[in-house]
Amino acid sequence: MNVMRSSHLGVFGTGTPLAVLLPGSGSDEVFVRAAFTDPLRTLGYDVHAPAPGSGAGVVQSYLDALDEAAKRGVPLVVGGVSLGAQVAARWAAARSSRGDRTVVGLLLALPAWTGPPSDAPAALAASLTASAVRRDGLAATVAATRAQTPDWLGAELARAWSGHGSGLADSLDAAAASPGPDAADLTALRVPVGLVGMTDDPIHPLSVAEDWLTHLPRAALVTMPLRELGADPANLGRAATTAWLRAGGGAG
Repeated sequence: MNVMRSSHLGVFGTGTPLAVLLPGSGSDEVFVRAAFTDPLRTLGYDVHAPAPGSGAGVVQSYLDALDEAAKRGVPLVVGGVSLGAQVAARWAAARSSRGDRTVVGLLLALPAWTGPPSDAPAALAASLTASAVRRDGLAATVAATRAQTPDWLGAELARAWSGHGSGLADSLDAAAASPGPDAADLTALRVPVGLVGMTDDPIHPLSVAEDWLTHLPRAALVTMPLRELGADPANLGRAATTAWLRAGGGAG
């Protein structure tokens, strides 16, 4: 099946509240759509999941997509998974500090670190994968990863990594170097925030989501095991929207 990759926002209904959800490091918009589209449409939101930019420009491509969405002048929910959650949180905090009220909520799944990446497991994993791709090639790295991960995760990574093509290693390195929101950023987010943490994911420790929760003024945390994500990606979106509603978010 061919999947059209586009950041164009013109297909969405005029005036309809919009949710922009960003993929994690090495992931793609296909997974994000599967996770968030149905839960958010139930709440009256159009969903936009931009394709990751190529190589070292991946973080800037996320920021550009958020800036473009903000120009629409409709209520905006932003967020994403892992790297996507971190970029969205920092972007929303910067706008909030300028008095912007466009963002009405955030959905932040699997946060990987707070502030500088340092020795965070997700940053180390991204750097090691980038090195493996450069050393062994994409096909060999995909095969080795699939041999060490659950079938559903191996299939997701194989598709997403292939979509990144020759830019994968640079994209992973950019993600590994990208800072997460710090305590001041999180404190600045005064809109409802839905957090999702995994109870058994060593790459995205639950302790990070719990740390974010202590700084966010209006947030709720829903936890889930990885097997629920493997059973249906939409379980992640349902967890995020459930947390957001508990924090005071609402339908568009």
